[in-house]
Amino acid sequence: MAIENMMNWKIISGGMGVGVSSPRLANVVSKMGGLGTLSGVAADRWLARMLQHGDPDGKIRAALSHFPFRETAKRIIDTFFVDGGLAENQAYKVLPVFTFKTPKILIDLTVCANFVLVMLAKEACASPVNINYLEKIQLPHVYSFAGAMLAGVDYITMGAGIPIQVPGILDSLAEGKPACYRINVDGRTEPAVQKFDLAEHFKEEIPKLKRPGFFPIISSNLLADLFMTKSSGSIEGFIVELPTAGGHNAAPRGKFPLNENGEPVYGPKDVIDFEKIAKHNKPFWIGGSYASPSHIKYAQSLGANGVQVGTIFALSEESGILKVYKDQIRKLAFNNQLIVKTDLLASPTGFPFKVIQLPGTLSEAAVYDARTRICNQGFLTTPYERPDGIIGFRCASERFDQFVRKGGKIEETAERRCLCNGLIAGSEMTNPGEPPILTLGDDTSFLKHLMKHEDDTYTAADAMNYLLSEETPA
Repeated sequence: MAIENMMNWKIISGGMGVGVSSPRLANVVSKMGGLGTLSGVAADRWLARMLQHGDPDGKIRAALSHFPFRETAKRIIDTFFVDGGLAENQAYKVLPVFTFKTPKILIDLTVCANFVLVMLAKEACASPVNINYLEKIQLPHVYSFAGAMLAGVDYITMGAGIPIQVPGILDSLAEGKPACYRINVDGRTEPAVQKFDLAEHFKEEIPKLKRPGFFPIISSNLLADLFMTKSSGSIEGFIVELPTAGGHNAAPRGKFPLNENGEPVYGPKDVIDFEKIAKHNKPFWIGGSYASPSHIKYAQSLGANGVQVGTIFALSEESGILKVYKDQIRKLAFNNQLIVKTDLLASPTGFPFKVIQLPGTLSEAAVYDARTRICNQGFLTTPYERPDGIIGFRCASERFDQFVRKGGKIEETAERRCLCNGLIAGSEMTNPGEPPILTLGDDTSFLKHLMKHEDDTYTAADAMNYLLSEETPA
């Protein structure tokens, strides 16, 4: 049976933020008949910090015990595990950033982290599991894919760019060949290449890897056409995201007006022709304000298999958003007071980014102005060619003088938020001293079906039961 004919999920959970789409969340969604999704972004930071938190239930160390390269797993535990967790005033170990000369410890940590995420999501779960990455964060991908595949990940989704090279890379890894990822470099016509040979790196026999299915995240039927004609290997379906989805959004096509809040206005050119997507005979799921039983039925009437939903799971108990922020967001949203702005400038990527307007976070001008600009995580940096031919890295969210010295334009730094530090700060990884930034999709109307009062809460299972139910009036 063709793999796409087996994909009968009505619900795929979104790959949200840094650590928001947690293993426990993905596990619940998959066990209940959906496709549970992990966030693979900054997985190395997640693993290092969870071990430094003391791994209280022992599950991370248990997962690492299954890592096929035992000496590497032992070295990761010996380096990062803190029995009982760090004291309140203790700092996390400083990790290097990704470059074209990434240190071995960071490669090992990334492979292990993606392995652990998938292993935890698959715990006592016979159903498939998905992991999500951003095309914009290119440097870790070859290591991330390998780690997830070592754990038997079933599917990979990717957006924030056009990842047509990914299917061929997955083929190479499954065939035991080196993985080569082409990296865009400002100032060069030809990309640089990040190469990873799993066998050469670990100096051991490599287990046979299963090739996961691949779903690119697209925002138009034109992109579906592109993947069907230009992709480096097979794709198994599409996630079609509307501009009301959380996180990064595709910008409107062509010139576009702004509304009274400075948000982009999407017009007729941005309307997706779902009939044209359906003609490719690939399963697809629609994301962006579709978190209700009636929207699932509507998506299916458009030819979709179902929906991808994120916000409803981001606010559940199992998500990786820190409880203190989750409680505030749920309360505001329950009372129809939550504001989510599509910010054209917040992300250094240049993509529009959904920002929750929440006191004490980077959504506030005073908090943004008071923060010392620093780029020490490096995930959203842009490679560029220096005058001496060496590849450097710059980010519009770093210090103004540094960015300009690296050839950037000062106007590109205006209002740019540090998403790396900010998203980590809003998650269970925490980031002492850093103000958070939080993101959601536009629609939170589902809360009236899941919460009895403003201080109530709900689980991912509650969300799944609601989505799969026959909707009743609030």
